[in-house]
Amino acid sequence: MAEKYKDKNLILKLVLWIIDRLERTVFLGFRFTFPRKFLSPMGFSGMLTFSTFVVLGITGAVLMLFYQPGIEGAFDSVRLIEEEIPLGFAIRNIHYHASNAMVFLAVLHLYYQYFSGRYKIRNEIIWVTGLILGVVTVLEAFTGYDLIFNDRAELAISIGVGLTVFSPVIGPQLAAFIWGSGFSDFLLRLYALHVFTIPLVMAVLMFFHFPKFLVFDIPLLTATTGIIMLTGGIFPVDLGVKFDPNVPPGLTVPEWYLTGLYAFIRTGFDKFVTGGLLPALLILFFLAVPFVDTGRKFSWKDRPFFTALGLGSIAQILVATVWGFYINPDPTLPTVERLLIDPVPLFSIMLIGLLISFAITYGFLKARVVFGSKKRTFTKPVPISLSGRWTATIIAALLGTQVLLNVLAIQALNNGLLNLALFEVGAVFLVFAAVFHVYRAAKPELPKTKPQELPKPTPVATKTPPPAPAPVIARAVETDSTSE
Repeated sequence: MAEKYKDKNLILKLVLWIIDRLERTVFLGFRFTFPRKFLSPMGFSGMLTFSTFVVLGITGAVLMLFYQPGIEGAFDSVRLIEEEIPLGFAIRNIHYHASNAMVFLAVLHLYYQYFSGRYKIRNEIIWVTGLILGVVTVLEAFTGYDLIFNDRAELAISIGVGLTVFSPVIGPQLAAFIWGSGFSDFLLRLYALHVFTIPLVMAVLMFFHFPKFLVFDIPLLTATTGIIMLTGGIFPVDLGVKFDPNVPPGLTVPEWYLTGLYAFIRTGFDKFVTGGLLPALLILFFLAVPFVDTGRKFSWKDRPFFTALGLGSIAQILVATVWGFYINPDPTLPTVERLLIDPVPLFSIMLIGLLISFAITYGFLKARVVFGSKKRTFTKPVPISLSGRWTATIIAALLGTQVLLNVLAIQALNNGLLNLALFEVGAVFLVFAAVFHVYRAAKPELPKTKPQELPKPTPVATKTPPPAPAPVIARAVETDSTSE
């Protein structure tokens, strides 16, 4: 071991010493890969989800310094962050839109893994833990946007309390355990769940969910962060109306990932059945898939039945989500009537949409399998080829654009145009991603040479004594007597 540190400077010795002692830990159990070529974001949407989780952790840690978890100070502390704390507006917007991005990417990752059949090849545990992680991600986002305690948060809390209370057998006891006995208990418990309990559960699940080989594509990670900032600049999160227990809350809807659930509850049926059992059926379906679909076919084109079921589930989610945003526009009607959703058209359209999407998808793919060509053709994508001059010109233009955007962002920040500043910073991240990608695409590939074979060792000649000379035998020369 001493030979390893020999002829090394002090810093390198310290690095090698740390690596040697982390070799058996989980930190070096993963292998991180930074690809030299462009990869589809669908291929590692899970890592993009994890990246947004890191962004949420950083921005959330900053917000914790100023947030006050209490019925009196919650809304006012968020308004203080928004209006008084330097860069508080940007940090809160990034945190909010990153939470939405994480939920969206988690759903995208789930369906990509489903349609590509990645849950096969001995990945059942990774699939199940990923599904649980997706549900926990929604719960984390739910507890987060409730902490502001405005009218929208009060609606979400009421939905959560209602679902818990109407749970069979232990509903009231479970509600008292989770929610406490008042608004102050709500906020304190939601705060503890959001900043400690749920993130801890997510971190544990990630250790079981992530494979050994993790791929980080720097341009796509940077572009994802830039898109989050761009969205925050275009659609800044609103403070809303501070909730007052003495004033009836206004009409509003929860976040987009809960509006489908909200639509079921507004049908007037039993809350546990509509808000608990119906979503549970979808989750149970995905949990059972790797143990039912055990064939050797992976592509969605070769699995008509499961592909049709997957597209049917997407149709159900879209119908319920869109319907959950609907509120009767007639202001003369009572609030209950404006929020009530007629269950007959809702569930009829959902059932019809499921049947139509399943029939069309299954019929098309089944016909393709039966009548289509059996020959598989694969076309190799043509790489982008840029000359050295064009590469230098494009990179120089992008770098100039990035410098200009930095200057404009500073000017917008100094002039109090926070939305514009956040938008321009997001554009800076996107331009950086473009620079990195162009450089990587134009970088010449190293020639693939076979490793040089070592010359075969030549046998060493051993010194052997020379052979003994053959004995000389005297031979009598016969003379011809006639020759004389």
